[in-house]
Amino acid sequence: MTELDEIEKKVIEQCGTEPRFSSDLLDEKRDGKFKCKKCGQALFSSDHKFESGSGWPSFYEVLDAENIEKKEDNSHGMTRTEIVCSNCDAHLGHLFEDGPEEETGLRYCINGIALEFEAENQ
Repeated sequence: MTELDEIEKKVIEQCGTEPRFSSDLLDEKRDGKFKCKKCGQALFSSDHKFESGSGWPSFYEVLDAENIEKKEDNSHGMTRTEIVCSNCDAHLGHLFEDGPEEETGLRYCINGIALEFEAENQ
């Protein structure tokens, strides 16, 4: 497990949200995998990443459905689907149904601070 700094703890362990457009992973275009920052479990592939315009890294599919868990989130006066790592329960972000229709129609809107990128040929 990775030691988290205070900002990472706020997002990952206390269900926070990083500021929009603050993640370096928004511009990550290399082939590779996005892993949980807390435990290292592989979560998303660069093959499924897309530019949503939301300000957070977005994916239309997960690497393995068993690597994430979905939870109902009723915070902020709305009902959403929270996404957490199935291995360590790290808060990753939320799932919305406004992703690319030609793919899954889903948008996994993920806090970049909750992810680590591993390039394919690293």
